[in-house]
Amino acid sequence: MPEIIFNGPEGRLEGRYQAGNSEESPLALILHPHPQMPNGTMNNRVTYTLFQTFSALGFAVMRFNFRGVGRSQGTYDDGQGELGDAAAALDWMQAMNRNAKTCWVAGYSFGAWIGMQLLMRRPEISGFISVAPPANSKDFTFLAPCPASGLIIHGGEDALIPEPSVAALADRLSGQRGVHVRYAMFPHAGHDFENHLKDISLAVRDYVTDVTTKKHKKSSKGKIKKVRPKE
Repeated sequence: MPEIIFNGPEGRLEGRYQAGNSEESPLALILHPHPQMPNGTMNNRVTYTLFQTFSALGFAVMRFNFRGVGRSQGTYDDGQGELGDAAAALDWMQAMNRNAKTCWVAGYSFGAWIGMQLLMRRPEISGFISVAPPANSKDFTFLAPCPASGLIIHGGEDALIPEPSVAALADRLSGQRGVHVRYAMFPHAGHDFENHLKDISLAVRDYVTDVTTKKHKKSSKGKIKKVRPKE
């Protein structure tokens, strides 16, 4: 996977990019956990698993280091600057893939929070994956309404983000008109999803395949009239 350097709001940002299967391949932007926490980089195992999963599905996919991480310039900005970094990364991907018709955002922990904010600001994003969103410490009320359906993944033994807070978030979003959120909870997984990376990959693969297959059928001469992802 080629190393890339692109311009962000506060200087150069470091990333990794894998081209898709065709010029019209969908895009997937992957966002890493908190920059000030251990393993808060684009090489985090969960982040890398998301990257590899979307790549295997044929997406053009990118992960990158937020400002101040690795070789990325700038300093931590409590989320506001990092949201600008994510927008710059999406701009770069779109410039490289002008024929892409759809785009997804996937984030882990802090990256899930940034990803959901990006979702609200970029209408071209058609789906999301949020792994361990920090629903107990970050405000997600901006998702009113949430503009797209998606998948939320969490661990039942997460000591940093209590599972009930994430389940409540998934339920609240799914209750919105036209929004369907699949909630995948692994009872024995902690925040780092040790020994559960394959579970994450399978959940993402199954969800994305299910959604994209149904959308394809919907566009094929009325084979189905209504699309509703499994819940």
